Amino acid sequence: MPDFAIGESDFLLDGRPFRILSGALHYFRIHPDLWTDRIEKARLMGLNTIETYVPWNAHSPRPGVFDTSGMLDLERFLRRVADAGLYAIVRPGPYICAEWDNGGLPSWLFQQPGVGVRRYEPQYLAAVGEYLGQVLRIVRPLQVDQGGSVLLLQVENEYGAFGNDSAYLQWLTDLFHQAGITVPLVTVDQPVDEMLAAGGIDGVLRTGSFGSRSTERLATLRAHQPTGPLMCMEFWDGWFDHWGGPHHTTSADEAAAELDTLLTAGASVNIYMFHGGTNFGLTSGANDKGVYRPTITSYDYDAPLDEAGRPTAKYHAFRDVIAKHAEVPPLPDFEVSSSPEFEVELGEPIRLLDRPEDWGVWRSHDRLPSLDDLDARLAVYRTDLDLDGPAVLQLAEIRDRALVFLDGDPVGVLNREDHDRAITLPRGRGRLDLVVEDQGRVNYGSRIGEPKGPIGPLLVGGIEPAAWQTLVIDLDTVPQLWQTAKTSAPGVGPIAWRATFSVEEPTDLFLRTDAWGKGLAWINGFCLGRYWRRGPQETLYIPGPVLRPGPNDLVVLELDTLQPPTARLVPSPALGPPEL
Repeated sequence: MPDFAIGESDFLLDGRPFRILSGALHYFRIHPDLWTDRIEKARLMGLNTIETYVPWNAHSPRPGVFDTSGMLDLERFLRRVADAGLYAIVRPGPYICAEWDNGGLPSWLFQQPGVGVRRYEPQYLAAVGEYLGQVLRIVRPLQVDQGGSVLLLQVENEYGAFGNDSAYLQWLTDLFHQAGITVPLVTVDQPVDEMLAAGGIDGVLRTGSFGSRSTERLATLRAHQPTGPLMCMEFWDGWFDHWGGPHHTTSADEAAAELDTLLTAGASVNIYMFHGGTNFGLTSGANDKGVYRPTITSYDYDAPLDEAGRPTAKYHAFRDVIAKHAEVPPLPDFEVSSSPEFEVELGEPIRLLDRPEDWGVWRSHDRLPSLDDLDARLAVYRTDLDLDGPAVLQLAEIRDRALVFLDGDPVGVLNREDHDRAITLPRGRGRLDLVVEDQGRVNYGSRIGEPKGPIGPLLVGGIEPAAWQTLVIDLDTVPQLWQTAKTSAPGVGPIAWRATFSVEEPTDLFLRTDAWGKGLAWINGFCLGRYWRRGPQETLYIPGPVLRPGPNDLVVLELDTLQPPTARLVPSPALGPPEL
């Protein structure tokens, strides 16, 4: 079997110097029927390795669960990498950041009283041990010295930006070894002295994360590590976007020149991202550095492959650079599929507040619960008011957005981004409904793991309501609403719409959403993710394998207003104007 090791100045494959030319490709952001296509395009760009994170919360949405079906089949993905003749790097966290909901940490973890996340604390270590045990059971037989493709595994992720618990890092390292991991381990940190010192582990190779000033950053990395290969584990070739912000792009020529500098210095590299993919469903994260900023559904990242896996100018520029430092295979003509463009009428509306019991089951509470208490991402909160005159509703914080209704009529919106904490109700009597939405958990910084929903005390006219009812909306069952619910007249507020359209042959499409308000969309029961009129994202990606020849079902859950009720399906994505 091949032997992979860390030498005095190089990685060594069977004793010979080996430069890692890797690209990040997250299996959980790509439809599994498209993995082979994306991996092959990485090979054709000249890469010899594929890197992926592993998202704990996606595999373990509940304690004791470890799901490896469909898009979560890590073993199948790694075998596809090996089938292409490439190697693999696996980064299982347990924290991954990645602009992924909660940085990959399960929300249920934070509900354990006293749990100490990302540090040497018994409850946390027990949960991490169970999770990593499942991951490493898959990875162990797929290591390169076992005949597989895995060259490296990463311990934690940019830990130096978070803490300095060396006992925790050593515990993780020991766990990897006890689980049968024999290939080299690495850490990654931004090449800042304090971060490299706090995030490193004796005997484990340090790597860096950066996208510019490569010579300077490699020198800092070398100062902390006199021997061993130099590697940029995250060569940032683009960036992610937030709702309401600009679409970030980077110059293909400038990014390629920086890559050339890095490779000329003799370093190994992992291009982050080679192909970003999509935050399907409710998997996108958020940032909060004083202002909460939720991440968009598209993870295009301005990467060499766009969201639909099509080569960009950056792909060709990077391939030209790699060809200066390594052999690259011949590049075929990429097949460009011709997708149709058409419109369909949305119909059969079902308004949430007309008959909420068609959407879920009411539960009673003697206090205001959080969304975490309800195990929900979207829920209706209801109470009855009996006060004289207009009244002010106020609360400590909303996480992240609440539509406010009185007797079914819209009053306004409480939005976390705007630091909204109060709204005036036109009268103090009536049925108060709050439709509360989790827009994505913070994935970086001190606010990871915070509870979601209305954060109390919640007061109306200075008085705390004595009782609440809640109704959790199971988003997985929204496409089945029409089996039991009655349609209603169009109106304002959460409304589900549906349509049917036909295609002769399944191929990638994009659903235009810029004329809509805010909500979610499904194709044949597959949740494409969130949309929002604020942009910069104006389309939702529909992977070809989600479609079927003949009739296909489209369902839209519009939280605000949708006028006109028409859906446009187009062959190309639309992201708003780039940053200036």
